Amino acid sequence: MKERYSRQTLFSPIGEEGQDEISKSTVLIIGCGALGTSISETLVRAGVKKIVLVDRDYVEASNLQRQQLFTEQDAIEKTPKVVAAKRRLQQVRSDVEIEIVLDHVDGEKMDALSVGVDMILDATDNFETRLVMNDIAWKNNIPWIYGACVGSTSMSYSFIPGETPCFQCLLPALPAVNETCDTAGIIAPAVQITASHQSAEALKWLSGNKKTMRTKMLTYDCWHNTSIEMGLSRLQKDTCPTCGTDPSYPALQKENETSFAVLCGRNTVQVIPEKNRSLTLLEVEKVAKRLNKKYKKTPYFIEMKMNEYRCIIFKNGRLLIHELKDVQEGRKIYHQYFG
Repeated sequence: MKERYSRQTLFSPIGEEGQDEISKSTVLIIGCGALGTSISETLVRAGVKKIVLVDRDYVEASNLQRQQLFTEQDAIEKTPKVVAAKRRLQQVRSDVEIEIVLDHVDGEKMDALSVGVDMILDATDNFETRLVMNDIAWKNNIPWIYGACVGSTSMSYSFIPGETPCFQCLLPALPAVNETCDTAGIIAPAVQITASHQSAEALKWLSGNKKTMRTKMLTYDCWHNTSIEMGLSRLQKDTCPTCGTDPSYPALQKENETSFAVLCGRNTVQVIPEKNRSLTLLEVEKVAKRLNKKYKKTPYFIEMKMNEYRCIIFKNGRLLIHELKDVQEGRKIYHQYFG
């Protein structure tokens, strides 16, 4: 099957030597939605030896517009995304090694999954997971490629321990609310552009072309035809708790995690945001108005429906999702509405 990669090896920056390096590499992809399916297919077709694919969700009809490895049958059967993706990827290339993890990943799990990995690719939908990914990357000296897209806009950046600032430097305090595909929508070209930039950076690193990697964060709007490149080197701080001179890796500490739990004796999931991320009633009200949802506001909380569940959001950011006992579904709803 050597002919399989002939067009890629004809590209002189990769060549035979670069292809050999790619064929030895292992990549960890966190998330198997729009970005994860596109990136994984690109890297499998490029000849990467092993993909570790992590996601906690199953396929739904609304995914099919942009998540390219899935079919209508996957949505009908509510097939776990990692299962459907592995099946399709092995049809594309039978000799690829694919390890799947159907679960939410915390710091401990991601630390274990990162052993022997050459690169981590971000295909997740929330900042908490990215901060964990960032701490694991710096703790274990593994580069990771950030990617995010919503509406018609894409963002990407290569985080390299010892060379660039880290994600924590960019976000000393988490934004309370971030637009998501469920609140602002998304078009497939924005996904493909983001995934293409991430995949290109990954291939540069894996093939030994590290010096050609992008050094600035790229933001591109494919609908309004605008792009911005932003240098981030000045944001790096010696006092950063992740990449500074005395790292403590805060995202790996339990007390800094967003807490999800079923309340004893009640069909209710409680969400307590991590200490740097308290939702305000004003921010929650903006989300409700954007989605044209009816809500009730008091001096103490906002009550609104989220995915048909009755939810109460208090002034301190604590969220109760009533008539629900599934913590994973509660996590999904929280990230769906607030990023």
